[in-house]
Amino acid sequence: MSDSAAMLERSQDSELRKSRRAWYWLGAVLAAFAAGYLVYSQTTAFVWDEGFHLVAAQLIAWGKTPYIDFAFPQTLLNAYFNAGVLRAIGDRWQAVHVFDALFTIATIALAAIYVMRRFPEPRWRLACAVLTACLIGLNTTVVGFGPIAQAYGSGMFLLFTAYLLAVAKARGGSAWAAFVIALLAGAAAGSTLLTAPAVPVLFVWVLLNSRGSMRTRNAILFIAGVLIAFTPEIVLFVRAPQQTWFNVVRYQAMFRRVNWGDVGAHDFDVLTDWSASAETLLLAGFALLGLLYISKRSGWPRDVRREHYLAFAIALALGIYIATAHPTFGRYFIFMIPFLAILASAGFYHASTRLFDPERPFWPSALLVLVLATAAAKFLFDDRDATHWSDYEKIAAKIHEVTPQGQEYFADEMVYFLLKQQPPSGMEFSYSHKIELAAKEEALYHTISLKELKEQVAHGRFFTFETCKDEIMDDFELDKHYPHKQEFDDCTVYWR
Repeated sequence: MSDSAAMLERSQDSELRKSRRAWYWLGAVLAAFAAGYLVYSQTTAFVWDEGFHLVAAQLIAWGKTPYIDFAFPQTLLNAYFNAGVLRAIGDRWQAVHVFDALFTIATIALAAIYVMRRFPEPRWRLACAVLTACLIGLNTTVVGFGPIAQAYGSGMFLLFTAYLLAVAKARGGSAWAAFVIALLAGAAAGSTLLTAPAVPVLFVWVLLNSRGSMRTRNAILFIAGVLIAFTPEIVLFVRAPQQTWFNVVRYQAMFRRVNWGDVGAHDFDVLTDWSASAETLLLAGFALLGLLYISKRSGWPRDVRREHYLAFAIALALGIYIATAHPTFGRYFIFMIPFLAILASAGFYHASTRLFDPERPFWPSALLVLVLATAAAKFLFDDRDATHWSDYEKIAAKIHEVTPQGQEYFADEMVYFLLKQQPPSGMEFSYSHKIELAAKEEALYHTISLKELKEQVAHGRFFTFETCKDEIMDDFELDKHYPHKQEFDDCTVYWR
């Protein structure tokens, strides 16, 4: 073997070892995220709204039909998935949390691996892949809402998987790729309508990457995939059109803002909170810088630049749509984060190579990861005294202790779930108490207004009453109707 051939072989071996080491390091980072999210999901992960999602899943597991047997103004795939988990593993919130944590972990891993494989600058691939994982996994919105029993984790995973398949199809996917892309994106929207704007973006992408007669076929396959994802809603609309329309459309369009106060002021606060969040400023700033850099960087492969443009288009469509929801909430923007993280890795590379030694990516990466880790640690520290599932387990135990068998009690949805009891009709979705409908409609949609609820309390319907809302305690005059009570931090259990 000649000297030049030997040197080439040694060089190739060295590059192979470096590549393996890079993948090992990325695997270690992803393993750390997996362990952290799984532990957090089983201990302190809790959001008040997941109560009605778990009650819905529990009722479905018991054979009840959403919309027809109880109010649930959400699309249904996530609820049916959770019902399957409860039926297979048991009626425990921990079981559902495991899967939501896994969905979140998978999203983090897929985004990091995508950057590791597709980032055009070899020396910066590991740094940008790790940074992408941290921009998602250390984001406090993802930490707080990814591993809980709502559709945030599953929605992120399904939508991002649809994106990965869409960009793979552009590089030569199978004939049925359009159908699977639509099925995944439709399933995300079928889990939560917050992801719905990504569906038309991906539809346009599929058509742009289809040739001639294939375009019509792919359009048909795409539409079919979306319709299949919405099979539960279509079937229920045929069976019960009024109830389905109320839960999927009418409630969202007319009743979400009822009794919310100044919705405009609330939305303004939410939409300007980014200005006080270092992690949001870093994510958005680097993403914008990445978009500008890619648009002017002729040296990057054209297909890589197009993939980043698609990520931006999806994030933009989601952002505009979510910003117009009234009321909107910061957690709704969680679905943008994986796509912005991909763009942000390019922006980080561009800024770092201008400010630091372009041959040494470690230190600028470590500095940014430290900032993100500090924000996540502060979030977890501040959340240590917040309400968790363990608090509601104590509340549920007290209600079980003081309520005689056969007597009705009123409680937050988490209590019904923990005690494995079907709520009285109208109690499955507490936000429905804010709206007032005609008696006939209330019976049809399984809702009950605060006014009627107050009258039922005055007439002694509930032997036990639990609430965490001061306004209900005062307006319902609970101290007058119930001689006994016990406080649990912000919540109180009243009984006769």
